[in-house]
Amino acid sequence: MEKINRQGKSPVSYRCNEPMSVHTTFKLGGKADVWVRPQADVFPDYCARLLRAAREEGIPVFILGAGANIVVSDNGIRGIVLDTGSYTGVGKREEINKAGDQRRSMFSVSALSGTSIDGLCSHLADMGLSGLEFLSGMPGSVGGAVWMNARCYEKSFSEVLVETEILNENIQRETVPYKTGDFSYKRSPFQNRKVLILSTRLSVRFRNSLDIRKENASYRQDRSDKGHYRFPSAGSAFKNNRDFGESTGRIIDKLGMKGLTMGGAQIAPWHGNIIINTGRATAEDIKKLMDEVARRVRKDLGFELENEVLFVGEWS
Repeated sequence: MEKINRQGKSPVSYRCNEPMSVHTTFKLGGKADVWVRPQADVFPDYCARLLRAAREEGIPVFILGAGANIVVSDNGIRGIVLDTGSYTGVGKREEINKAGDQRRSMFSVSALSGTSIDGLCSHLADMGLSGLEFLSGMPGSVGGAVWMNARCYEKSFSEVLVETEILNENIQRETVPYKTGDFSYKRSPFQNRKVLILSTRLSVRFRNSLDIRKENASYRQDRSDKGHYRFPSAGSAFKNNRDFGESTGRIIDKLGMKGLTMGGAQIAPWHGNIIINTGRATAEDIKKLMDEVARRVRKDLGFELENEVLFVGEWS
């Protein structure tokens, strides 16, 4: 049993047969065998012990951020789901060592992996620090943004990245400095490594807080106007490969697929690259609909769409 803190609460929450529908923006998916969420004050050490024990016992561990970019199978997830949601916080502003870092800014802030991206944007605005406005309104976590190299409005998360702290493959803490060649369009070096992202340090600059808040609000409004929040979804279903000449949403729209429905899953009538849960969708509905879209685009246009949404868990 875990030690009880002074308030009489366990520093770790855990439940068996936990429905993943309550932990994802799609609001669907089966159950996890075990769901674990360590509190911030014990997070790194507890995770290290958990990962070591799971490795010794041959138990798989799935790292869960904000659940904003995944479809969990109707069959659920075997093993342990390690939820980073309680590991939140933003550090103080620090001066960057200009001799060792040639980024555009003289300052940086650190953020823990479970921190909400939208919350981080608001916090930086309060501090008068600019750099992440383009991510305002995004329903993800800092760890997920690093892992995916989140991108929108022609900007990528890696553009403000200084370094990332992880638990590496040996379950040891490691600081990974930003290197230009390691990141590309919605790709990071961590996608090829079995690691746990703990925190990241970001390059920021001074700016008037009111101006930052106004820009944050404009991005949130734009996402709202595009219907990102109307129904449960994961935002863009497919990556936008500009090699195809135009956005994936426009390509799907031109093929007349907006509004196409399979079960409770639907291509949003207002946006070709958003797939929504109309209220009764299963994970299989989402997958079948995405497979059909990819098939049609391949057949009619010869393009190979790449999923942005990740399918996780036990698929038959």
